[in-house]
Amino acid sequence: MGTGPIRTALKVDFNKPAQEQPYLHNRWHPDIPTVGKITPGEVVKVECLDWTGGQIQNNDCADDVKDCDLTQPHYLSGPFEIEGADPGDVLVVEIQDVQPFEDRPWGFTAVFDKKNGGGFLDAHYPQPAKAIWDFEGIFCSSRHIPHVRFPGLIHPGIMGCAPSTEVLVEWNRRESELVSMNTLDRVVAELPQPKNAHAGSAPEDLKAKICREGARTIPGRPEHGGNCDIKNLSRGSKTYLPVHVPGAKFSVGDLHFSQGDGEISFCGAIEMAGIITFKFELMKGGIQELEMKSPIFIPGPVEPHFSPGRMLTFEGFSVDEAGKQHYMDVTVAYRQTCLRVIEYLKRFGYSGEQIYLLLSCAPVQGHVAGIVDIPNACTTMGIPMDIFDFDISPGAPVLKLDMGSCAYTSGKK
Repeated sequence: MGTGPIRTALKVDFNKPAQEQPYLHNRWHPDIPTVGKITPGEVVKVECLDWTGGQIQNNDCADDVKDCDLTQPHYLSGPFEIEGADPGDVLVVEIQDVQPFEDRPWGFTAVFDKKNGGGFLDAHYPQPAKAIWDFEGIFCSSRHIPHVRFPGLIHPGIMGCAPSTEVLVEWNRRESELVSMNTLDRVVAELPQPKNAHAGSAPEDLKAKICREGARTIPGRPEHGGNCDIKNLSRGSKTYLPVHVPGAKFSVGDLHFSQGDGEISFCGAIEMAGIITFKFELMKGGIQELEMKSPIFIPGPVEPHFSPGRMLTFEGFSVDEAGKQHYMDVTVAYRQTCLRVIEYLKRFGYSGEQIYLLLSCAPVQGHVAGIVDIPNACTTMGIPMDIFDFDISPGAPVLKLDMGSCAYTSGKK
């Protein structure tokens, strides 16, 4: 039962660069100073910038995507000391609400350049593109992807507690090993990068250490969660996070208005600045009690519902675009699933980039259907037909509507 106003534990400043705000950080490290204390059982609001720190603008040009500096993200709010939290405990994070700022009712989805972030389908869509989404209560629509409107399953992309020194060393060890063994023509892991590292309010000598050692926020990791981009971590959900340092040092950011399963275009959710409302509890000794190796969660009761009979579902298998057979490769199969959807929806007049953006952020349902029938894994993607204002079902007339264009870079024709 509420006893008064909910405290805002952290406020952001849209008139100041993210790098100059001492209550933000963009690396994981146990020595980043806390920005405040939260008592278990207390309900608090936390304000967050979008993951880029405001680099992407509400306009019709994707030059900002092309030029986005990826040594900066993700800007996280925190870390917060959770009173009484000790290493070995589990922090129970209940998300009570997530909302965009009232004066910023918009977000963005983007395809990043293959040489600057890339994405799941960057071999097919290597150049930047962007869509701006306008929010109307629980619904969103975009001038860049017309004839589509859907409710968002709003959630944070990143939540986690600080790693201990030992956990941080392990992260950097195994990811450095992966980089050293890489034979692929692509970046396989982002190692510590001092350039544009932001260590909150750390003094200069400590900041230098954090910037040199701090882990990038790009991937989620089993020891603490982090950038998991799980759309079901929405309102009413409870996430169980392992605690590795005194006070837990909890941080949050990368808020999403909506996201499809996989966030396939890299910046694939509808990214936004906003306010998230939390309540925390502690399970003392919870890591041992739960035999926890990675976070677990209970989804909340709030989710957009589409009838199973109104989901148009596509299949993909472990056979790539060149006809090469792979052995039980779920990544290859899901890529083929995405390409089947794009091929189908292009018939109505959308560009490939528009559909790529849409599959990244709309409430599509991606599943692993089969992983036992050698040599092909089977994956599926279900598209809610009712997000369109025209009939996309098989056998329906193929209407060539005015689909406009997503935002491209100024030099693209």
